[in-house]
Amino acid sequence: MAKTGTPTELGTQPIGKLLLQYAIPAIIAMTASSLYNMVDSIFIGHGVGPLAISGLAITFPLMNLAAAFGSLVGVGASTLVSVKLGQKDYATAQNILGNVVTLNFIIGIGFSILTLLFLDPILYFFGASPDTISYARDYMVIILLGNVITHMYLGLNALLRASGHPQKAMIATITTVIINTILDPIFIYLFHWGIQGAAIATILAQIISLVWQFNKNELLHLRRGIYKLRGTIVKNTIAIGMSPFLMNLAACFIVIFINKGLKEYDGDLAIGAFGIVNRIVFLFVMIVMGLNQGMQPIAGYNFGAKLYGRVNKVLRLTIIYATAVTTFGFLVGMLVPDLVVGIFTSDAELTELS
Repeated sequence: MAKTGTPTELGTQPIGKLLLQYAIPAIIAMTASSLYNMVDSIFIGHGVGPLAISGLAITFPLMNLAAAFGSLVGVGASTLVSVKLGQKDYATAQNILGNVVTLNFIIGIGFSILTLLFLDPILYFFGASPDTISYARDYMVIILLGNVITHMYLGLNALLRASGHPQKAMIATITTVIINTILDPIFIYLFHWGIQGAAIATILAQIISLVWQFNKNELLHLRRGIYKLRGTIVKNTIAIGMSPFLMNLAACFIVIFINKGLKEYDGDLAIGAFGIVNRIVFLFVMIVMGLNQGMQPIAGYNFGAKLYGRVNKVLRLTIIYATAVTTFGFLVGMLVPDLVVGIFTSDAELTELS
């Protein structure tokens, strides 16, 4: 794979070659991101129990909601950075970086405070029962306390990719997965921290990766004078990020409705079964999102450079690849469901429901 590292190649190299160069690291990164969520589920399922899986599934809508706000800033800002780099407007790109840090800090802290104040009512609304609420609460308290770290990590990762460093962004995400996978069994089995151990492992892994990312962007640098919110940047960031925000919000409500229906008609284990299925589906969704993220800097740069034919070509190729991925995911779900479900649990009833 050719090395990427300069944004100017986005306007000159063949589109197919560029899409592979940018999409493959993004796919690996997004798949790895999905995998560390799956790792939590696997260790919790085998190390804590089937009801803990159900408790974890209750947290999905809240985590989707947090991700919605993260994508509002991260996707919007990374797209805007790509356009500004295409226009050779490096000063504005630098200010976008500073505004991302400020916005993520404000939104991350605000979201955590509001949700922690009303956490139990929120979890009950999402489908928790007296048997699963303790698992869901224990996990989400840790995740919410580290929410600002998660937002910063995801936002800077998106900007690292958008400014011509997809492989470095990929390395950051893979590092997070590896650290999380190492810490999960230590915290759950050795320290006996249960579901809280999985949450602590996730946040610690993101902290380590975030520190690494701060020093890995040669084009954009954190420095004084860029953190003051600028109305035009904030407005454009939110306008671009509104679409993924609303999609994540819709996903949040879908899971809420399904969880509440499952709780009423089939019980806590059915929610856990849906949680397992969601993790598997999410893996294929992450591959498609990796394709989208690989496409984004190419499309953004060429749009900024007014090379609209290249924008249309990368869009067509991305749609073709994404359709192939989702078709493969459908076949896996139809042909070998027992094999993939068995990774998460050995409980016979939960396996059958899944």
